[in-house]
Parts: sequence; C-alpha cells; structure tokens
Amino acid sequence: MAGRPPATPRHLGVDSSGRIGWDRGVDISNALDFLRQHHRGVLATTRSDGRPQLSPVTASVDDRGRVVVSSRETAYKVRNLRRRPYGLYCGFTDRFFGDWVQVEGPVEIVSLPEAMDALVAYYRSVSGEHPDWDDYRAAMVRDQRVIVAITPERVGPAAGG
Repeated sequence: MAGRPPATPRHLGVDSSGRIGWDRGVDISNALDFLRQHHRGVLATTRSDGRPQLSPVTASVDDRGRVVVSSRETAYKVRNLRRRPYGLYCGFTDRFFGDWVQVEGPVEIVSLPEAMDALVAYYRSVSGEHPDWDDYRAAMVRDQRVIVAITPERVGPAAGG
C-alpha cells in the first residue's frame, strides 16, 4: 500500500513504525537468508481430523531454496504431510524471544535412497562435517530418514520481541 515506510532489513517484517504483518516487506529471499543462519523452529502439519500438529525441528535451506527438515518415514508429521502436502515452518533464533520468520508452502517428501545426498547436505548445512560419513549414511538407512522440503510460497512476519 502506498504511504507505508519500507521494512527495515534488520527485522525483516517490521516497518519503521514498528508494525508487524504479512505485507511489511518480508520477501522469500530475506526469510531464507534468516533460516540459513538460524536452524531451530517448529513445523506445523495438519492431522487427519483437520487439527494442527506441531513438531520442534531443526531446519535448513537447500540449494533449491526450499526449507528442509530431516525426519523419520514413520513420524506423524511425515504421515500428515503425505496426506496433505502443505506445511508451515516458524524459525527463530537460539534465544527464542527474538527475530523469527514463518514460511509456508507445498511439501515434497524425499525418501531413501533418493534422499541420501540431501540428508548429507542437510547435515553439513546445520552441523558441518561429520566425523564418519559411512556411519552417518548407515544411521540414515537404519532410522528410515526422509527429507521434508517446503517450497516457500508465502513468508510471514519476522520481528524482535
């Protein structure tokens, strides 16, 4: 809307008057930049009865610009997303009460064996190099890990507070 001051880069979704909202200058690239640095968050999926199911997760951003989470094939969040492939992720700083951003969009679930390279990239982006990649890969197979990938279509307010 005309007449609104632009959002400040520091607080992605807060304009100079301190108002927060979906239309306060948050764009997908700013949200993804924030999530590349801050990996803690909550993933929201929809249960079969339509109610929300929330899961604390560690997330990152892949080279395709999707928000990615590692999960187990048998987890409720994965079951929910297979039934309704749309997710919302709220990422925040380690301080919890501080800057945050919400991303939502369609979800792709990538299962093994196709998921292995993405699981390795996910680990590297969150934790760096693993001391034993063969052991890591074996654990991914043993635990039936998958990659949950959200393609951001909409991003939301990010603000200190």
